[in-house]
Amino acid sequence: MPAYFVTGTDTDAGKTLVTAGLLALARRRGLSTLGLKPIASGCERTAAGLRNADALALQAQCAPAQSYAAINPFAFAPPIAPHLAARRAGVSLGLDDLIAPLRPMLALERGMTLVEGAGGWRVPLNDHEDLAGLAGRLGLPVILVVGLKLGCLSHARLTAEAIVADGLPLAGWVGNLLDPAFAEDPPLYEANLATLTHRLPGPCLGVIPRLAAPGPETLAEAAADHLVLPDGD
Repeated sequence: MPAYFVTGTDTDAGKTLVTAGLLALARRRGLSTLGLKPIASGCERTAAGLRNADALALQAQCAPAQSYAAINPFAFAPPIAPHLAARRAGVSLGLDDLIAPLRPMLALERGMTLVEGAGGWRVPLNDHEDLAGLAGRLGLPVILVVGLKLGCLSHARLTAEAIVADGLPLAGWVGNLLDPAFAEDPPLYEANLATLTHRLPGPCLGVIPRLAAPGPETLAEAAADHLVLPDGD
């Protein structure tokens, strides 16, 4: 199974929930797993250094286990766009900087490898490059997380169009319910999902309802119950 790049229709669309859920599902299938978060902002300072909650959630789903530094090589404290957080830290980042630590990780033999982006598809990395270029340079098929709320149809279609325009296949999409009110009218909710299924150039890999779980690992397992792997398993 190849590696995939996970992006979202927006910040907080649910990329980490879906990434961790797919990794948890792959582990259920007996596959080795690797989750990578190349760049993360909004990190907390700990005795071990800066740590990002999303990257830690992915680390918990890696089998065999991996060091935090291998999963999240670039971590920044401010909860702002990654290129602005890097600039505030006095760091200049380009695609080459991200690719250098990623290549040896992607060379590991794993049953499923997922690389989670930051923000949406067009989030800037610097003044000239977008994080989308990372998926392009690495040739990774893309999994799109659609935050299900009012306006998601346009956001999802525009993002899918940009992915295809960048020459990458959409391996599939996952709906993640962000606004419970969006599902209060079941026929209308199902009509929205049908529109996404019809209009997006990739299969639906699942729809995740609002979940309540005591911790990231339990949340990932709960999300896995609503997902299928990109190969349809």
